[in-house]
Amino acid sequence: MKRRNFISRIALSGGAFTATSWLGSFPASGKTVNKVAGEGFGATRMQADIIIAGGGLGGCAAALAALRNGLSVILTEETDWIGGQITQQGVPPDEHQWIESHGAPPTYRAFRTGVRDYYKNHYPLTPEAKARENLNPGDGSVSRLCHEPRVAVAVLEGMLAPYQSNRQLVVLLEHKIHRAQVSGPKVDTLVVRDLVSGKEQVLEAPFFVDATELGDLLPLTGTAYVTGTESKAQTGELHAPVTGDPNNNQAFTRCFAMDYLPGEDHVIEKPLEYTFWSQHVPPLTPPWSGKILDLMYSNPRNLEPKALGFHPEGLPTGDALNLWNYRRIINKNNFNPGFHKGDITIVNWPQNDYMLGNIVDVDDETFAYHVARAKQLSLSLLYWLQTEAPRPDGGKGWRGLRLRNDIMGTEDGLAKYPYVRESRRIKALFTVLEEHVGAENRKMVMTGTGPLRAAQFYDSVGIGYYHIDLHPSSGGDNYIDFGSLPFQIPLGALIPEKTENLLPANKNIGTTHITNGCYRLHPVEWSIGEAVGLLVSYCLQNSLSPREVRGNRQHLSSFQAYIRSQGIETEWPDGK
Repeated sequence: MKRRNFISRIALSGGAFTATSWLGSFPASGKTVNKVAGEGFGATRMQADIIIAGGGLGGCAAALAALRNGLSVILTEETDWIGGQITQQGVPPDEHQWIESHGAPPTYRAFRTGVRDYYKNHYPLTPEAKARENLNPGDGSVSRLCHEPRVAVAVLEGMLAPYQSNRQLVVLLEHKIHRAQVSGPKVDTLVVRDLVSGKEQVLEAPFFVDATELGDLLPLTGTAYVTGTESKAQTGELHAPVTGDPNNNQAFTRCFAMDYLPGEDHVIEKPLEYTFWSQHVPPLTPPWSGKILDLMYSNPRNLEPKALGFHPEGLPTGDALNLWNYRRIINKNNFNPGFHKGDITIVNWPQNDYMLGNIVDVDDETFAYHVARAKQLSLSLLYWLQTEAPRPDGGKGWRGLRLRNDIMGTEDGLAKYPYVRESRRIKALFTVLEEHVGAENRKMVMTGTGPLRAAQFYDSVGIGYYHIDLHPSSGGDNYIDFGSLPFQIPLGALIPEKTENLLPANKNIGTTHITNGCYRLHPVEWSIGEAVGLLVSYCLQNSLSPREVRGNRQHLSSFQAYIRSQGIETEWPDGK
């Protein structure tokens, strides 16, 4: 496996970092670092103001916020792409309807502008497409900005590049946190392992951020957390189950990209598990509509059978949604004639949601087993589309569908990492419940005659919106999908009950299984990361802990003024 060229393999030195190799010392402003007790030959120690584990949207946002405020950052990422769900997992952004003007930090909208500019500067767009202010390269119906994962990688790398140039930032791709050293309520160091060479490095900082997809640092650091579903008795939530189950988590998905070349034959080899998946009926309550490899599924809103359409040339499919257009990332008509032979779409559909096992808080063998089976499901879906899916002319299959491994940057054509909808969640100083954000539940708890709105948090550090969208689960639940209200992100949900210098910046904040359904989307994850990066900056400037910032109204007010001065919205405009 080759490592990406832009990653430096030398030990860093200078004001931002210090590092010493046991194979030889590099200059570090006249400083060296002593050997870490218990570490083997070849270990290095790296120091920064903040260590961020996980290079997804929350991790990148936390890094950018810390960097622009003068902090040094080490960012680790398990795969060879930063960007998380929007890149390595292959999922175009799920966003709210106001995203073009507000409802996310300025840096998130700058990222979105960067994606559009990348196409305008580097791709042969038609004059009409290039003139479109809010260009949507794929014109996918799921988002106002459906685009290729690789473009998102390029834009994110560009946003971080200046800080790598001045040695304020180091990005360690294909590195995974392996273990931690903890003293009481504080994390002292993390040990990161190079997944290519096997070498380890010790990372030291006053603050650590868990922006991993599954909340990996929580068990390693002894930070209290929960998983799965809470019971109605625990949370009082309207849609919570009677009995909770820590192993009941939302389905994950192995996404893939494909295009369509009429008249050509790109049928893949029949997947090993195709016979199983072609006959599989998801074991859900209430029941699924039938076999998973079909153009029927359970309507998320009422769980009744609902027809979907499919036509890889984008033609109408009656009243049914054409899945081809849903997450289409390239609309060939936006580019000069002949540049793209066909459209390109991302397959993240009900038909390849994997429900037969849980990958949250399991051992490596169990994780690998279910991820491998999810791959078989996705490949089986592709094979079914190529050979058996019904066509409008009465035939079966679209043999010209082509798996685009280059789009995902992998050999097997599937995304580098599973699309994870649910993670370990910290036991936080404050937990967001359905009664705070769910539209129906809010009606039950609100008093007075004012407009229906989400709870107003005195410690708000950001805003977001998405309906509560829970996919079928490993515990056998069908969709749980219902309305929410434009909400705030409370600081208390970002602070663990006991651990003092570890903060979450992904889907691992203080939500429940239910409220995770609206706090897990792209712009909200970015907003969480942004708030965390700014919180670390404020804490270091004022010699405070996160708990002290929230616990003192003067400090809290000062912190909120600090983040607002950097463009962060902490409340929705009137009427939203």
